Amino acid sequence: MRVLLSIGLTVGLICLAGQPALADKRVALVIGNSSYRNVAKLSNPANDAAAVAAMFKSAGFNTVESRLNLTVGELRKTLRDFGNKSRDADVAVIYFAGHGIELDGTNYLIPVDATLETDTDVLDEALSLDRVLVAVEPAKQLRLVILDACRDNPFAKNMKRTTASRAVGRGLARVEPSSPNTMIAFAAKAGSTASDGDSKNSPFAAALVNHLAKPGLDLRKAFGFVRDDVLKATNNAQEPFVYGSLGGNDVTLVPAAPVASAPVDQDATMRRDYEFADRVGTKPVWEAFIEKYPSGFFTALAKAQRDKLAAEAARVEATNKAKAAQEEQPRLAAEGTKQVEQAKAAAQAKAAEDARLAAEKAKQIQLEKEVAAEQARTVAEKLAAEKLAAEKLVAELPSGTALSPSELVTSLQFELRRVGCLATLPNGEWSVASQRSLTLFNKYAGTKFDVKLASADAFDAIKTKRGRVCPLICDHGFNADGDRCSKITCRAGYKVGDDNTCEKIEVKKPMAKRDEQKRDRAERAKAEPERGKPQASGQVLCDHQGCRPAKKGCTIVHGNAAIGGVSGSSREVCN
Repeated sequence: MRVLLSIGLTVGLICLAGQPALADKRVALVIGNSSYRNVAKLSNPANDAAAVAAMFKSAGFNTVESRLNLTVGELRKTLRDFGNKSRDADVAVIYFAGHGIELDGTNYLIPVDATLETDTDVLDEALSLDRVLVAVEPAKQLRLVILDACRDNPFAKNMKRTTASRAVGRGLARVEPSSPNTMIAFAAKAGSTASDGDSKNSPFAAALVNHLAKPGLDLRKAFGFVRDDVLKATNNAQEPFVYGSLGGNDVTLVPAAPVASAPVDQDATMRRDYEFADRVGTKPVWEAFIEKYPSGFFTALAKAQRDKLAAEAARVEATNKAKAAQEEQPRLAAEGTKQVEQAKAAAQAKAAEDARLAAEKAKQIQLEKEVAAEQARTVAEKLAAEKLAAEKLVAELPSGTALSPSELVTSLQFELRRVGCLATLPNGEWSVASQRSLTLFNKYAGTKFDVKLASADAFDAIKTKRGRVCPLICDHGFNADGDRCSKITCRAGYKVGDDNTCEKIEVKKPMAKRDEQKRDRAERAKAEPERGKPQASGQVLCDHQGCRPAKKGCTIVHGNAAIGGVSGSSREVCN
């Protein structure tokens, strides 16, 4: 039952949608070759490279490296370094703007220092597309190469052919990537050339910047929009093309913006779950509710309900045991059970009765706790109603209208009560208690408002405080529980001590009669003066044998003529 309720209580929360996971690392290399040394310079590649690099940076790529006008050695080193960065990347992208050439079905990127006097010079002075693909190969999720290098090649016009059968094509040749999750995008499809356009950027670069980094847009769809824009800009003269394939899931360079979920009213959810638990009304259900909501007003009510059920169960069990013990005792007596067994049964019956009384007392305590919780709930609802009335009063005032003195006092008293500085209910009178509460607010909030009058400045300052300002002070025997004081309840045999903790009650052990007699004799002995040890009195006794000191503990008594027949005789009296 407890597991089922836990599942039911969490149904509303598990529906929160998770956001799509982003690639752990995305890297991009942007190359723009404009300043060719042996042919006419290109105007757009440098501008196109700058625009594309800015797009990747705005898309949140971890690394965006932008290089311009690379020689063959620099281009080779740049690709080698980027290949090292791709090893721990999930997405790797290379964009190249400049001249490219196709030789015998293989595509090459031309660096700025190339001469290409013969067709075989392409093998030494240019880098093949396969070398570019090697640089992005280590990426784990997506490998993307974008070539804006389909321009009309000026090297081909003056290039000497070393073999008549070697073909130098127009534009770039069609490619088929051998690795999965690899895409190669051409500014113009195989065998055709691309236009630089009349603006700052080529039509292909401008379309890339507009669509490739749109949040949540699948990469294949983005290139479809690029194709449409380029066809429109060139009057269908240039058609971009994409080679390669991806899986069935959407692949985006920029994830979709998360949809803001409606705020969850925690109190409303807690109240609803409390009502569900109350319908079942069993101890496991209340324990499941308390486990899900460890604190709060309804948690306190749930604990009271759980303890009430436990107290009732203990009472019933104790009552049954007492009844069974009472029924057992006459049977044992009737059967002539020994006196020891009867005494044992009587002790068990007494213990059961004591347990029943204790259970009754525990139940009464739980009832008192439930009443106190209900009273706290009533106070909380009353405070909420007062707050709503105060807010409604302020909201209904026309803009720029000042509160009347009575309304200002009432509103200020409510705010002081809300931040824990005023214990009494708002009454619209600025009394000594209200002045004392503003003094407390000044103390703990560090303000210096005049406490003798209720001012609008004080009201505005207190409204900005979101939580309790004045600390909650409870009397002896009470503990602070949130915004109220709860009575400390100690278990049987314990009481609340001076430090507000439960301490054991010392019970004097009963003393036997013989011990009482010994104690009385000891007290009487202390009350009487101590008798000193026998000492010499310092007197001297003289007789016919001579004179000697009196013995220790003895005194000399002088008699008359009637004693001993001797007038004025003395004698020694010893204790």
